[in-house]
Amino acid sequence: MPVLDIEFYPALPADTGDVDFELKKNARNWDKPFFFEPRKCFDMGEIKRHCDPMLERGIEHVVVIGTGGSIQTLLALLPFVEKRVHTITSSRPTALKELFKVPGIKDKSVVVPVSRGGETLDINSVLGLFGRYKILGLNSKGAMNNILKTYGATIMDVPDLSGRFAASCTNVALVPAYLAGINIDVFVSGLEEGYELYGPKLPFSTNIAKKFAYYFYRLYKNGFRNVFSMPYFSWLEGVVGLWVQELSESTGKNGLGLLGTSQSAPMCQHSVLELLLNKQYHTMPLLWVVDKDPNDMPLNSSISHIEGKTAAQTILYQANATLEALIEKAIPSAMLSIDVPTVKNIGHLIAFIQSTVYWLCLLFNVNWSDNPNVLLGKAICNTAMGDKKGWGELRIRREQTAKDTFKDFWLL
Repeated sequence: MPVLDIEFYPALPADTGDVDFELKKNARNWDKPFFFEPRKCFDMGEIKRHCDPMLERGIEHVVVIGTGGSIQTLLALLPFVEKRVHTITSSRPTALKELFKVPGIKDKSVVVPVSRGGETLDINSVLGLFGRYKILGLNSKGAMNNILKTYGATIMDVPDLSGRFAASCTNVALVPAYLAGINIDVFVSGLEEGYELYGPKLPFSTNIAKKFAYYFYRLYKNGFRNVFSMPYFSWLEGVVGLWVQELSESTGKNGLGLLGTSQSAPMCQHSVLELLLNKQYHTMPLLWVVDKDPNDMPLNSSISHIEGKTAAQTILYQANATLEALIEKAIPSAMLSIDVPTVKNIGHLIAFIQSTVYWLCLLFNVNWSDNPNVLLGKAICNTAMGDKKGWGELRIRREQTAKDTFKDFWLL
C-alpha cells in the first residue's frame, strides 16, 4: 500500500510537452534546493547534547514561540507529541493568559523561541515574559540574539535558509520536536523516502509531485487563482497549514502565483461548498483524508445507513461524496490521502508538499525561496511603533496612502 495517493480531475492532457526540460531550464535561475538532502542540514549529536540534559530533568511542557515558517512544520507534528506543547505565535493576550494559568508551567518547562533573523516582532515582543524561564533559543542574529544572551539562555544556530522549507530538516522544527518526544530520525526517514519519489531523481512521467505541480500550473493558465484545502481529519490540519504557507508565499511573486486557503472539513461543506459548486473558474478544491484513523470508533447508530459504520468511515463517505459532486459540476478538484497518520508518513507528506511547491515555482519561473513583500509590512509596523504613532495618526496616514495608490481604481 503506498503511503500517499492523489487523484485529480480533469486528467492532464495527453500532450504536455517536455515538462522536465522546462523545469531544468528554469532551475538554473534560482538557488539549488537544499531540502532534498535533509540529513545534511542538521547535527543529531548537537541536538542531543543540548536537549538530553533538559529531558533528564523531567520537563513536562515545551513552550515554542515562533510564527510562519518557524513554527508551521512543528504544528504538522503536534498530533504525535508526548509532552504538552504550547505554541505562542504572537502577543495575543488571551493565549498568553491561558499559558500562564497552567500549573507549574514555569518550573516544568523549556521555552524555545525560534527566529532565523531575530527581528520578528511576534517573537521579540513576548520574550520579556519568559526571562526567568529555562530557555533554549533557536536563532543566529538580530535583536532576539542579544535579548537571549542577556537572559543567559542556551542558543542553537539556525542556518540562513528559507524558513518554510528549512524547518523540517534543521533545528527550527527538529529541536522542539525532539524535546516534545518525537522520534526525529523516523520523521527524517519519511522525508527521505518522499524525496526519492517526488524530488529530482524521477522524471515527469513517473513523478506525481511534478504532475500535480503541472496540474496547478495549467489551472492557473485557465484562470484559477485559489486552492481551497479541506482537511477532513485533524491529523492533517497542521500539515495543511504548511501547504497553505508554502503555496502562497513561494509562488506569489511578480504578479503570479496561487493563493492557498483552508477550512476544516466537513465543516466547510456547510459554509463554502455552495460557492465552490457554482462553476466559477476561480477556486480549485483540494480534499485531504487519511485511509485509516488510529482513533476510529463505532458510532452505534440506529439510523439505517449509518448502522455498522465507524466515525472515520462516515467522514470518508462525506469526502467522497463531496469530490463526486464537484466532478459532476465540472469543478476541477483533487483528493489527497495518506494511508495512516504516523510521524514517518507526515514526513513523507511534507516531502510531497515541498517538492510540489518547488516544481510549481519553477514552472512559474519565480524564486521558490524568498518572500520580499512580507518585509514591507514588518518595516511599516516597526517604524510606527518606534515613532510612537497613535491610532488616529495611523488611520490618517492609511487614508492618504490609499488616496494616492488607488487613484483611478474604480473604472466602472
